[in-house]
Amino acid sequence: MGKENNIVHQYFKKELEGSKILVKVNPIHLKGTELQVDGDSVHARDLDFDSEIFEDLKADGFVEVNALEFNLYLSGLA
Repeated sequence: MGKENNIVHQYFKKELEGSKILVKVNPIHLKGTELQVDGDSVHARDLDFDSEIFEDLKADGFVEVNALEFNLYLSGLA
């Protein structure tokens, strides 16, 4: 198993009126995925972060959550 598979990602969520944003962050390589959930549609995009990503997410009102909700939306099961 390579080092890429041994990374524990961190997950964040922000709820807005009628939608939510979920973010997965790879804390080692500072890369991740953002899901924007609007009703029945889910839009995903890959992102590159800087070293201040965790402070930025906190300042923007994101809270740390577990991986379950993110992965349900990503797989289309939620």
